[in-house]
Amino acid sequence: MTPPVVRRVVRPLTRFLATEAAGGVLLLAATAAALAWANIDGDSYDDAWSRGAGVAIGSLDRMTVHAWINDALMTLFFFVVGLEIRRELLRGELRGARRAALPAIAALGGMAVPALLYLAVNAGGGATRGGGVPMATDIAFVAGAMALLGRRVPASLKVFVIALAIVDDIGAIAVIALFYTDGLSLGWLAAAVGTFAVTAALSSAGVRSLAAYAALALVAWFAMHESGVHATIAGVAMALLIPTGHDAGGVGATALDRLEHLLHPWSSYAVVPLFALANAGVPLGGDAVRDALDSRVALGIALGLVVGKPAGILLFSAIAVVARAATLPRDASWAAFAGVAMIAGIGFTVSIFIAGLAFAGPATAGQAKIGILGGSALSAAGGVSALALAARAKAH
Repeated sequence: MTPPVVRRVVRPLTRFLATEAAGGVLLLAATAAALAWANIDGDSYDDAWSRGAGVAIGSLDRMTVHAWINDALMTLFFFVVGLEIRRELLRGELRGARRAALPAIAALGGMAVPALLYLAVNAGGGATRGGGVPMATDIAFVAGAMALLGRRVPASLKVFVIALAIVDDIGAIAVIALFYTDGLSLGWLAAAVGTFAVTAALSSAGVRSLAAYAALALVAWFAMHESGVHATIAGVAMALLIPTGHDAGGVGATALDRLEHLLHPWSSYAVVPLFALANAGVPLGGDAVRDALDSRVALGIALGLVVGKPAGILLFSAIAVVARAATLPRDASWAAFAGVAMIAGIGFTVSIFIAGLAFAGPATAGQAKIGILGGSALSAAGGVSALALAARAKAH
């Protein structure tokens, strides 16, 4: 008989990593397709996503195809992120202060140092809104990169980096809510908060109707969208509020496991690749790359991902270990840990999402995306190489 800890912790994590690794392949393919399309026929690429697709309800009448993907479909992505956060807090690597110490401290360094480095590069300019762009870690690409190395990466390091990326997601959600909100409407925000309160009350009362929660989620999303706070925050909030315990009798998979098992593939295999297809198409011809190389925005983002991310993770982790507030993951050397810190600099999906919120001008947004693509590629190559060298050194 399979031990409960395997059923409740190891198996969900294994499924999660497998889905993310496969999703990373689709994400890479969608990114390549977006780049090819934008550089072969840029006009048709822009036209495809800028077409009006509004609905005559509130501000939804001004929505484009691109806006529906970024504001609506990405809510499902953030809902799944919320489920992952909840699972890790309930029974994963973020359960309890001691277990959460290292990934939480490392993630804090991995967010603070890249943001500060970006702001230092862009000091005195008008692009400081981009400070949140190099803070995020892309779980799908990280899982895919580690999958290339197989068993040469200790299982404890895989768990650590996923926990770190989830804490990163918490930070990114906070950054989006606090710094990328324009024209706040307190009335609509109160309506959204009221919807969340109703959801929490139903959850506490033991209501298990998914239809009821789906209806509440639509109301919360619309109210959040009208409030000026980015609508995707509604997805995270609902994931943290709906009931996720066992069915009556306390047997079988939890509602959290079932929801994540149902929605995670849709998020990884459909929503995120479609987001990449609609957002990663950056013109690379003519003067675009040269302008990006001369751009402090692109430079700040690339340096934040390639240098700031691993430096922050390593510095804060070393301080925590020396202070005995945390210990390195089991079977992991500092060399392998450094490789994982470099891989964490892959900041694709959420970084592009935040760049879209930070920069309204297409030229600056394009430079930011080139910085993200270049920085993420260098982080992936450096991290995989470092992990491979660490595994070879350990074997000898």
